[in-house]
Amino acid sequence: MIYFDNSATTQVLTEAADAAYAAMTQQYFNPAAAYGAAFAVEKQVTEARAAIASLFGCRADEVVYTSGGTESNNAAIFGSLSVMRQIRRIVTTEVEHPSVYETVREAARRFGAQVVYAPLNADGTVNVDRLSDVLNAETDLVSIMHVNNELGGVNDLDAIARKVRALSPNAVFHSDGVQAFLKTQPNALLVDLYSVSAHKLHAPKGVGVLYVKNGVRFSGGQIGGGQERGLRSGTLNVPGILGFDAAVRAYANNLHAWHERMFRVKTRLYENLTALPDVLLNGPSIRDGAPHILNLSFLGVRGEVLLHALERCGVIVSTGSACAAKKQGKNRILNAVGISGARQESAIRFSFSPFNTVEEADAAANVIEEQIRTLRRYRRR
Repeated sequence: MIYFDNSATTQVLTEAADAAYAAMTQQYFNPAAAYGAAFAVEKQVTEARAAIASLFGCRADEVVYTSGGTESNNAAIFGSLSVMRQIRRIVTTEVEHPSVYETVREAARRFGAQVVYAPLNADGTVNVDRLSDVLNAETDLVSIMHVNNELGGVNDLDAIARKVRALSPNAVFHSDGVQAFLKTQPNALLVDLYSVSAHKLHAPKGVGVLYVKNGVRFSGGQIGGGQERGLRSGTLNVPGILGFDAAVRAYANNLHAWHERMFRVKTRLYENLTALPDVLLNGPSIRDGAPHILNLSFLGVRGEVLLHALERCGVIVSTGSACAAKKQGKNRILNAVGISGARQESAIRFSFSPFNTVEEADAAANVIEEQIRTLRRYRRR
């Protein structure tokens, strides 16, 4: 099998699985308990938290463990809005992951706020020069993703943060970093809140992180026993956390090499496939996008039909976000950047890990070429 859907989830690293297994079978104690074995587990969690904090360049107490990206995004949005006296305006984008896009819409309904969408470039990134059109003193929350999960566009968070601070000085700035953390250089410090998910980084599912900048008014998420400094109650998922820690350390130790591997596979597949007729790139240029995401349209072939044809041949790809894969209708992300009609219907997302190879890119390209030639014979005239 050739697996090119790593933006949906990733294969767990052996060392991450081993760490999680040991936590389930040996260090299985509740870190909130008051005896020595539990203290030892708590120490491991503390060390794991410090490792992530060092990558952000932040304090360890600014790292809050969650169940994943969706919870982190929900907590960031509701946890910041719920402590505001008056909620007037939320600025976001039309290309956000559903866990931000739908959460913002729900927050607007609950609090009576106006939602305003930031202007976009054709590659799905925010047009920073035009941010002044939507940012003002009444803006209370800004939520803009770091890397787009379908197109791979990389937002300049530093430039956006400077605009937010200048034009909306009282706004809380959140970024969904699920597709960015360790796939780009970490730069969360200019934002107030930043979301991360473990299973995008070869760690177990069911664990994530929310960076919460000290001094930001934030009520947190779940209420209960007061874990995570009262910002996210609930027994810590120690197996997930320690598995995540092992994966984070492996990624950090190989950051440059792994980025280069993903970019090399992405470039090879792009060159192979765009040599075929009627294949179009969606999103940023190859060099400007994230190293692990490639979105192409194969005109004359429906994306869903091609996906299943490739699956039968052992090549796994997607037509977009896994969280929206079973929803019918138009692709909201592609619509937002002006990609519609046959080009939208024929779009396929490829996403890579450091363990994919150029040989896989060549083999996949051969299969794709064969399948689109066959499928185009049956397209409507």
